[in-house]
Amino acid sequence: MRFRALALDYDGTIAQHGELHHDVRSAIEEARGQGIAVILVTGRILKDLRRVAGDLDFLDAVVAENGAVLAFPEKVRTMILTHPPSPVLIEELRRRDIHAVAGECIIEADASHAQRILEVIRELELPLVIAFNRSRLMILPHSVSKATGLQKALSFFRLSPHNTIAIGDAENDHAMLDLCEIGLAVQWGSPALKAVADEVLEGPDPGAIAAYIRKISAEPTLPKVHRRRKLLLGSAEDGKPLYLEVGGRNILIAGGSASGKSWLAGLLCEQLILQEYSVCVIDPEGDYSLLEALPGVVVFTEECEPHFGNLERIFRYPGSSVVVDLSKMSPVKRLDYVPTLLKMLGALRRQTGCPHRIFVDEAHYFLYGPGDHQVLDLDMASYTLVSFQVSRLDPSVVHASEAIIITRENDPAEVSHLHSLLGGQGSDMEWQAFLGTLASNEAALLQCTDESKCSLRSFRIASRLTSHIRHRHKYLDTPVSPKKAFVFTSQGRRAGRCANSLAEFITLVSACSSEVLKNHMRRHDFSRWIRDVFQDIPLASQVHEIEMRHHLMHDSEIKVSLKKLIWDRYMPTTPSVLTTN
Repeated sequence: MRFRALALDYDGTIAQHGELHHDVRSAIEEARGQGIAVILVTGRILKDLRRVAGDLDFLDAVVAENGAVLAFPEKVRTMILTHPPSPVLIEELRRRDIHAVAGECIIEADASHAQRILEVIRELELPLVIAFNRSRLMILPHSVSKATGLQKALSFFRLSPHNTIAIGDAENDHAMLDLCEIGLAVQWGSPALKAVADEVLEGPDPGAIAAYIRKISAEPTLPKVHRRRKLLLGSAEDGKPLYLEVGGRNILIAGGSASGKSWLAGLLCEQLILQEYSVCVIDPEGDYSLLEALPGVVVFTEECEPHFGNLERIFRYPGSSVVVDLSKMSPVKRLDYVPTLLKMLGALRRQTGCPHRIFVDEAHYFLYGPGDHQVLDLDMASYTLVSFQVSRLDPSVVHASEAIIITRENDPAEVSHLHSLLGGQGSDMEWQAFLGTLASNEAALLQCTDESKCSLRSFRIASRLTSHIRHRHKYLDTPVSPKKAFVFTSQGRRAGRCANSLAEFITLVSACSSEVLKNHMRRHDFSRWIRDVFQDIPLASQVHEIEMRHHLMHDSEIKVSLKKLIWDRYMPTTPSVLTTN
């Protein structure tokens, strides 16, 4: 992801004994020259900070009083983000001879008075907390922290915490580091902070921070470190959760047609959205529109000419996500539209940092030619590509994927292509047997390391919050092979036509005789066919429930119920709904 903002603690991080390190100041000015917003986040009272640091115009913003005050030095503007200190508390501290200094919002005192101050707060029943910072403490409202103040500052600049690096040293920096995509603790800082930071910045003094700022400002993306933020894929064979790190990698989701690739991609989408990442989904078949039920998601339905201006305006707000639904656009127009859209999104992301991740479903339609990979800015490492024909993708696109997830795949040619391209462990036949037997709720994570060949690791896919659209033209009308068609029988003999698709099944069930209907219901043939052929376990379970009580129902009621179940499953009429199914 693009590096756009830097959040720095003051005392103990870039300043020693209250004095700002001169080389850090120079490095900050150089970083701002590269387009990086630099925000100072400190527990100090603003007037005290100006006294020790002098002119603050070398910063884009200052978050003072541990998140309670926001100042913009160049605009000579200060914002108070919470209410002023309690006069009753100040008076009581004075009465008890506890020396304290009041700022615009906080009250500051020596940490040795913590127990006595806590007793006063409890006696007065005030909604306040004590935050420690080395030998000092601050009294402030429950809802105020360095993270809340920094979030306000980033929002003013329309920047995301996911494009931000934070550096701190002490107890009151935990929330700030937790907010930002990468949180660093200095080597000379608090052991507790170093234990939870994404990385510890090596060095003896703030001069090391100056060198680090210069290094990261020269790179377009955030540095690769092991980050706290992860996406839940599901549960491994041992029952333990299986996670994938959010940033710093391209992802490829492969597998056979109707094997659950879009479901899995949607699972990743909704987790990113709920963590307030900005996501853009290029959706050729309209599979992702129900993501609009999640906060900050807008669905654009493109039919004719592209309207890139609307997308650019949406992504100016870093918490926003967009699903570009192309299901109403002709396939020919999509071939021109999608590459142009990808180029626009790549340029926008380099400029603004958003969208953080771009999903391309049916990627083989748009990225199959030798030069088509050039529409992707692969160096930014933030693409998720979905395809049932990996063999059609440009090999450079596959090789740029650091994580490959495969749902059920029964095509030997596709399995062989993946195996030969990636040099995986085991033979073609072993891979075909492994991937061909994955259930509808399973997938395999292909893990590759420098030390060994790629190995497959199966997992059970996690449940989703949003429903998944199963489109009629993709599922209801898709014919199965003759061997998998449903054969209607009467007294052991074939009775009429076979159902080669779910649409034909609905039609033939409606026309079949009572004897044929009841015999198939009694043997649970319908639910077994849906489970074994379409791998749709939820629908098969619902049909099985009808089969269990068919003797209590009239023929017409059975037929209507079956038709409604299938139709509602694959042609939902409502665009919302969160479901636990």
